[in-house]
Amino acid sequence: MESLYGLLGGFSALANPETLLYMIGGFLIGTLFGAVPGLTSVLAIALLLPLTYSLDVTTALVACASIFMAGMCSGSITATTINIPGAPSSMMTALEGYPMQQRGEGAKALGHAALGSMIGGSVGALLLMVMSPLAADVALLIRTPGKFSLIAFALVVIIISQRGSITKGMIATLLGVMIATVGIDVVQPLARFTFGSSVLVQGIDMMPLIIGTFAISELLIQADSRSARTVDPSKLQAARVRRRDFIPPLSEVREIGVLRYLKSALIGYSVGILPGAGGSMAAFVSYAESMRSSKHPERYGKGNPEGIAASECANNSMCGGAFVPMLTFGIPGDPTTAIVLGVLVINGLQPGPQFMTQQLDLIAPMFASLLVSALVLVPLTLYLLGPYFLKIVSIRRDVLYSSIAVVALVGSYVATYSTFQMALALVFGVLAYFLRKQKYPTVSLLLGFVLGPSLEEYCRRALSINDGNPLIFLTSPDSLFFIALTAVFFYFMVIRKPKGDALNATSG
Repeated sequence: MESLYGLLGGFSALANPETLLYMIGGFLIGTLFGAVPGLTSVLAIALLLPLTYSLDVTTALVACASIFMAGMCSGSITATTINIPGAPSSMMTALEGYPMQQRGEGAKALGHAALGSMIGGSVGALLLMVMSPLAADVALLIRTPGKFSLIAFALVVIIISQRGSITKGMIATLLGVMIATVGIDVVQPLARFTFGSSVLVQGIDMMPLIIGTFAISELLIQADSRSARTVDPSKLQAARVRRRDFIPPLSEVREIGVLRYLKSALIGYSVGILPGAGGSMAAFVSYAESMRSSKHPERYGKGNPEGIAASECANNSMCGGAFVPMLTFGIPGDPTTAIVLGVLVINGLQPGPQFMTQQLDLIAPMFASLLVSALVLVPLTLYLLGPYFLKIVSIRRDVLYSSIAVVALVGSYVATYSTFQMALALVFGVLAYFLRKQKYPTVSLLLGFVLGPSLEEYCRRALSINDGNPLIFLTSPDSLFFIALTAVFFYFMVIRKPKGDALNATSG
């Protein structure tokens, strides 16, 4: 009962005009940073971090939570309109949203994305409030061998989802893993694969790779087109929509089904609990499961609202789950919560097993901000600003993409403060361009890069625990569970091949 009163107190804190203003302002900032490629919610909260010295800790956490939710859902805007995900977690949304945009259904695609974000974010926030103690216990059961098998499961699913080109998916994924090995060894403080260059000792940052594989490569792909606009001029009229056009048709919502929304939200929350998993893995696992269980898997990759709903539900629900390991163990669930952890430390707070009970009055407003942002601000922002989002497609191609190039490169510099890393964004952009021309999936390359270091770290740690004996992966119950799950996905996605090629390997 005491916990319930504490959570209700969090909502009453939002009634404070100053706190409410920071929540709304944070959401708008997060929407801007999440929608513009290269300017993610991570960067938005990082820029906010110095301001937390002058803010009340509750106000700072409320602003961080709204930025987090906004940055996660707004990545679907440019993913849908110009096929450049504003955030890595929107990669799967681009596979379905952009084909709908090309058919003149961009408003509907954004409506489905907002509905999925609203449901997923709300479910994730509610689960965070209600089930945090239990979820923390479950996450604690997944030890080093299980974490390795979980990441291996994700990589296998990434590869086999390229059903039309599993070999190319494997090559792209392994290439991403190889790129991630450059720099300091994940276990020992030794430099590797630097080829004698001191600038490579620090490794390759994620931001230049993201910007290169999505923004820069998309610029080069679009440069091949002779059209002066981002879409066929005959479809520009279709972009002039009314606000009510952003409301998804009830028939399509029913076809997607309540069960799919809830299942995707639960997947996202569960993945978010696992430290380091993040929105990209949540969206991908949910998307793959939705494709596997769909009655029409052949529609995936061609503009299917089911895929948008699954992806957006999962990556927004992940927000609630990601706070669990951060608050209970001090282990961030993703890069954004890592910065939120910095906000707590700056204010002299140290997360731990008793933190959520002893400091509930400080973090309850943050929980409330997550729920209100998802339930109210996500649909309200789309309803008010949606028509302006779609006008991106009517901007001249040379103006739009040259502006994106400047912002993306500046974003890569601001994220790393390194001109070398900014140059790497250009290198990866050219590499991704040629990969996409040859039908290699750049999504696989990026996810291989993101998951590769954790895969290596947990593998080596597990082997060192068992004196180099790999049987530890078969004798640990948590590891065995994910190995069995991998076999299930392999059976349904490779042996029992659904009709059609769900993922478009040319998409990034």
